[in-house]
Amino acid sequence: MGANEALNTQASGQGFDVARVRSDFPILDVRVNGKHLAYFDNGASAQVPTQVINRLSRYHESEHSNIHRGVHYLSEMATAAYEQARSRLKKFINAAEDREVIFTRGTTNTINLVAQGFGRAFVGAGDEIIVSQMEHHSNIVPWQMLCEEKGATLRVIPMDDSGQLLLDEYQKMLNSRTRLVAVTHVSNVLGTVNPVREMIELAHAQGTPVLLDGAQGVPHMRVDVQDLDCDFYAFSGHKMCGPTGIGVLYGKAELLEKMQPYEGGGSMILSVSFEKTTYAAIPDKFEAGTPPIAAAIGLGEAAEYLESIGMDAITSYEDELLGYATDALSGIDGVRIFGNASDKASVLSFNIEGVHAHDVGTILNDEGVAVRAGHHCAQPLMKRLGVPATVRASLYLYNTTEEVDQLAGAIRRVQQIFG
Repeated sequence: MGANEALNTQASGQGFDVARVRSDFPILDVRVNGKHLAYFDNGASAQVPTQVINRLSRYHESEHSNIHRGVHYLSEMATAAYEQARSRLKKFINAAEDREVIFTRGTTNTINLVAQGFGRAFVGAGDEIIVSQMEHHSNIVPWQMLCEEKGATLRVIPMDDSGQLLLDEYQKMLNSRTRLVAVTHVSNVLGTVNPVREMIELAHAQGTPVLLDGAQGVPHMRVDVQDLDCDFYAFSGHKMCGPTGIGVLYGKAELLEKMQPYEGGGSMILSVSFEKTTYAAIPDKFEAGTPPIAAAIGLGEAAEYLESIGMDAITSYEDELLGYATDALSGIDGVRIFGNASDKASVLSFNIEGVHAHDVGTILNDEGVAVRAGHHCAQPLMKRLGVPATVRASLYLYNTTEEVDQLAGAIRRVQQIFG
């Protein structure tokens, strides 16, 4: 039995049938330059299954209306579907209550919401916020802006050469001035799965809340926010088979109730006069204006889709596929892989000796292989790695060993061209 067949047989034995999963994604039948599309840009945006596409169509065909205050049939239908989506997301991450699930425009918007809503209320001059060396810009820039405004200090957890955070250094940073720890659950460049439960325990021992950037976590593994005991968790719909323009902030109710609204307007108020405005209860307090109704409903459907397959089965399959891909690329002379943490999700960042990452990405596209090339919105991490950019192949539940072989063949083609 070949390696490809062995992996796919094992995955099927665990209740994961990659061929059946692939049949749910019509876009995978697209041909690129006459070649089979091998889509490895899932870290940027995952593809959307027929189930989500059909749910979005049904909403627009038979339910579309504004929500919450309408008394007519369509408004009631749309409101029920929108709030059902909130309940589905609450179940998906095991939040304690529906009201702890806030719909946002995505992870970036979510982190900015916390930076403003929490930061304006609880961060002052001389305080400190901790991030890590491997953060996406979305989990750096909002905190820099807040620190500049408040006179606070941004502190950075270093990492070792394998791509693992130095927990001893992190523990030393925590002190009475630490107001928040904001770290990624899974690195979008290295694939490192950070030991967030331990990091949360250490922060909580100092009375410090923790925000997790879960954009690369939720799509690939089971996330239980109550088990993690994180105070905030941020993620995006388009990385987990859902639409763009929608994301989620999970927050503990007691913290959300104390935070200031991020945006003001309709839907987030109880009463308005020119003298005073009284804000609505959560979650409405953080959902000003008309929300992305269709996208929220689509995200709820995406969560149901992933649950129907099983997050544990997805994780297991992706772990096997990552191992196969790591072996395949490691066996090619001149390829350098970045990040070999002991706990790693399905991301492979690499460079080819003597070839710029953008040139690699362009030639791989000629071979039908879609990857991401650049700094991946993680320029401080690129500086730590000593490179301006990398090529990133990010795997997901519908990728196959055959596609990994296609990637490896395309890399050899790059070497032939630049040889």
